[in-house]
Amino acid sequence: MIDNRKQQIIDIVKEKKQCSSKEIYDSIGDSFSYSTLKRILTDLITDNYLLTKGQGKGTKYLLSPAYELICPIDIEKYFEKEIDERIIIKNFNINIITEVLDKYNLFTEGELKKLATLQKEYQENISQLSENEYKKELERLAIDLSWKSSQIEGNTYTLLETERLLKEKETAYGKTKEEAVMLLNHKDALDFIIEHKDYLSPLTVSKIEDIHSILIKELAIEKNLRKRRVGISGTNYKPLDNEFQILEALKKACDVINRKESVFEKALLALVLISYIQPFMDGNKRTARLVSNAILMNYGYCPLSFRTVDSIDYKKAMLLFYEQNNISNLKNIFIDQFEFAVGTYF
Repeated sequence: MIDNRKQQIIDIVKEKKQCSSKEIYDSIGDSFSYSTLKRILTDLITDNYLLTKGQGKGTKYLLSPAYELICPIDIEKYFEKEIDERIIIKNFNINIITEVLDKYNLFTEGELKKLATLQKEYQENISQLSENEYKKELERLAIDLSWKSSQIEGNTYTLLETERLLKEKETAYGKTKEEAVMLLNHKDALDFIIEHKDYLSPLTVSKIEDIHSILIKELAIEKNLRKRRVGISGTNYKPLDNEFQILEALKKACDVINRKESVFEKALLALVLISYIQPFMDGNKRTARLVSNAILMNYGYCPLSFRTVDSIDYKKAMLLFYEQNNISNLKNIFIDQFEFAVGTYF
């Protein structure tokens, strides 16, 4: 999070475009000391909110190209405006992948420290479990993930109904066959990932297509990359509508994900970019959540169930990235769900 002092400095830099530390200090008045200002500026550079130009006394501070990507946005205030009132980035932006996501870190040092601490806790927890106990916990998470991931997409099965379906193959009264198939497919795809943890390493277009194919089995959804336009409800954002451009964008996304050193960044980028590109006619976000989890599990990291995510909050966070190329709210969901998974399972 950006505290008031950091936000004050960012606002000054944003207004002046570029300025020296003395110019910033003169603008803030007596709010805090010059030494405190220099320390905060260092923190803002480390966390990719600002960057510098020049050296010594000629050093100027300006907003980082990553600022608009990671700066916190009040999502409730943002969505107070109706769909046609919001000023958005309407068309797919390849530069956000090649020029920003590829070159800047998505997490602050504080966020990475928190995630690393949680991962250590997870490793300590599973080291004390027998193989059978670990499998039971993984099955519990798999049921929760299959339920929530499908619920986000409009599936009306309850968690208990989902558990009965996946364990006993018993369908719920009053639900459609398609809803049951969606849940069973999700579990099959997750089972495939669990059995072949390294399948998506390195990540490729064809492997993403394979996961999608399992998810849409026996559903009236086209396989492989889409060849025509697709619309997204709730937004005026327009994904690519050319098959060759979609393929190129997905290849670039895979390249960026494969190049990242941080497992957390790899997983978050898979979650975001597969959804943003919308390579398939349907099932994009389900595919994204599974690929993201596959990356985590391949490196021995705790997978996410997304169980406590509010479906509307998730959709809003995703729409915010579509419309503003801002990842802040989805990143918060990722961190919160990693913490929840470590504390709830295993």
